[in-house]
Amino acid sequence: MNERFEFGPETGNTVYIRRVALDSLPDEIRQQVPDVDALYAVHGIDGERLALVKDRSLAFMLARQNELTPVSVH
Repeated sequence: MNERFEFGPETGNTVYIRRVALDSLPDEIRQQVPDVDALYAVHGIDGERLALVKDRSLAFMLARQNELTPVSVH
């Protein structure tokens, strides 16, 4: 969860941010964040999950630091 991800040009300029319920994730990930009930995913334009972070503001910050335009998905 603390690894840097190189967003490539194939993801386009827009990424989508959405809340992910922890119970929908594999045990391996749930064990890394025991005190939360949800994480936030950054998805590319093709729907591929690019990153999981602990809160929504961090997801937006991650996208902007990589010169991407974040859009919230409900």
